[in-house]
Formats: sequence, C-alpha cells, structure tokens
Amino acid sequence: MPDPSTTSLTTLDALFNNPVFAGGIGLAGLGASAAIGRRFMILGASTIKRRLLVNLEISKEDPSYQWILAWLCLPRPPGGFIASRITRVHDYSMRTTGEQLEGGPSSATFLAQPGYGRHIVQHKNAFILVQREKQSSHNMNTGVPHETITLRTLYAHRHIYADNFAEAHELAATQREGKTVVYKSSGMEWRQFGDARRKRPLSSVILDEGVKERILDDVTDFLGRQQWYVDRGIPYRRGYLLYGPPGSGKTSFIQALAGELNLGVAMINLSERGMTDDKLAHFLTKLPPRTLVLLEDADAAFVNRKQVDSEGYSGATVTFSGLLNALDGVAAGEERIAFLTTNHIDRLDAALIRPGRVDMIERIDEATRYQAAEMWDRFYGDVDKDGNGK
Repeated sequence: MPDPSTTSLTTLDALFNNPVFAGGIGLAGLGASAAIGRRFMILGASTIKRRLLVNLEISKEDPSYQWILAWLCLPRPPGGFIASRITRVHDYSMRTTGEQLEGGPSSATFLAQPGYGRHIVQHKNAFILVQREKQSSHNMNTGVPHETITLRTLYAHRHIYADNFAEAHELAATQREGKTVVYKSSGMEWRQFGDARRKRPLSSVILDEGVKERILDDVTDFLGRQQWYVDRGIPYRRGYLLYGPPGSGKTSFIQALAGELNLGVAMINLSERGMTDDKLAHFLTKLPPRTLVLLEDADAAFVNRKQVDSEGYSGATVTFSGLLNALDGVAAGEERIAFLTTNHIDRLDAALIRPGRVDMIERIDEATRYQAAEMWDRFYGDVDKDGNGK
C-alpha cells in the first residue's frame, strides 16, 4: 500500500511541474503583490497629503460661503508662464442681482462665479486648489442640496487662509455699504432674503412730530450703554412696540431706522406654518450679527387658533407663553433689539407689553396736519406757486 505522504508529495510535484498551474500561481502572486503595493502607495500618498497639505471646508450654510465665491471672482495680476496657464477657471456659474433705479428702470449685475469642479488660483505666491461640490444629500430644513467649497494648499502656506477670509469679508462689507441686509427665518436657520437693499433715508418716512426722534434717540442710547447693563446685571436687550392702522408706516420706519444705524433686519413671522415655541426661541437666540429683529402683526399669531386647514393642520403652533419666554425667559438671548408691530394693541395681553419685554410703545397713526405739511414740503418744496422751480 503506497505511503499517503509520498503520494501527496508526488501530486504537488506534478502540479508545480505543470506549466499552466505554475503560471497561474505566478500571476496570482504578481496580482497580490500589485494589490499590496497599490495599497501601500495609497496609504503613503494619503500620509504625504496629510503632512504636506492643509484642507479647509466651507459649507453653504456658513455666511463666508458667498464671501469666498465673490472673492474668487476678483481679477488677479498675471503670474509667470506656468502660473498663468494652471490658474484658470474653465467652468463658471452665473449669479444675477438686480437693483431698482430712480425713475423706474432696474439694472442687473451678472457675476460669473467658479462652477462645480476643481479650480486653481494663485494668491500671494501660494497656489490654492479650489473644489466646489454639490452633494446628493439635502438640507432637511430647506430642501436645498448641501454644497461645500474646499480650499487646499501647502502646509507651509496655511497662513494664507486667514488672509483669504479677511479679504473676502472686507469685500462683502464693501458691497453692502449703503445697503440694508434683510434676513428671514427659514427652517432652523437665518437666510438672507433677496439682495441687500439700498438704505432708505430716515427723512423719507414722515411720522408725527417727535416720534422718529424719540425712538432714534432711545435706540442710539441703548446701543452705547452695553457696559451699563452688564455692570448692573440687567439683560442687554430692548423691546419696542409700534401700533396703529395698516399702512401708517410702521414697517417702513423700522427699515429706515435700521439703515440709519447701519443694522440689518431679521424678520420673523409668528403665523408662519411650522413655527413653534422652540423654533422661535432658537431664532431669537441665534440672530445674525448687527441686526434688529422684527416681529410683525404680533396679535395675529393668537387669533383664530382653533382654525385648521383642509389637511387638519393648524399651521403655526407658537403659544402665548412661548412668545413671552422667547422674549424674556430664562433662555432668552441678549444683545437684541426687538420691534413688534400690531394693528390692534387692545388684543395684546398686558404681560406681553410690560417693561422688560416692551420698553417703549409708540402709536403710528394716520397722517396728521403736521405730516401732511411735511410730505408736501418734501415732494413739492422746491416748486413755487406758479409751478416753476425755485
């Protein structure tokens, strides 16, 4: 009977002497070696990237996203032969902004921004790889696809990012000069509502004698007394209530006041579908910097609360206690100027308009003789009785 070990050795010897089997083993070995080598190359390249390159990702939800896009569009002085050929943007996306001019016509500005994909720019002798991506996932609050801009440069040039953002912020501030930025609550975040608007002169809003001056003086005084509030342990916030018939100029005055003080306007609609106590508190504690908040028609949110739509949903669910807590509760934000407007002050509870929540109340009424005279003088003050210019 043959020895099993001898049989096995004979079989293996026959297999290895078979050219087809030996070739297969060789190919398998080469494939395994190539796979291992490729893996080590990928790991090595990744390690080198981490050590030599610095990445910076900017989400579309961040305010600096639009700043950087505008900054990337700035003309740059031509570099050397090589730099001038690799620092080119071949794919653009168009952003159009409009502005109403005096006399009726409007102007449009077309801004070509770097499109999706990879681009290379040179800034202060540093090359920056820019990658703009639109992801497949969506923002659950707004339904808008997530977008990012990733900046990549050498580790030795990492300080260039601070310069980039400083220049981008300065550019954005320059573009907003003489304009008022309006924000609107959307989902769980503040979003700029349209393009920045030209500031409305405060003198163009004609209110009854002394009303504008009282409010302006009070807001100006408040803005200059933050340390006074801090030293006395008083929350640094102030509330105003403007009431009166529709169309009397409440919202127009607030917009003009914001422009006069170089502030933005953050609007919250208490009756908006989906608005809740938690969302309202969140918005009031996360206001955009240097803005005053406007809550229009404060009484409308609590009228016809029991009415529902055809789907059985009542829309907004802001409660009266939720509004009180958002304005002056334990978790209420500070460094805030809030304006409430209403057409029916009699519908507002005394708890809402007490000092601490509403510190100043002004009636914006229908035009008085004083206002009519001021309007006449503003529109026709440069025309004499004969209809000729003075």
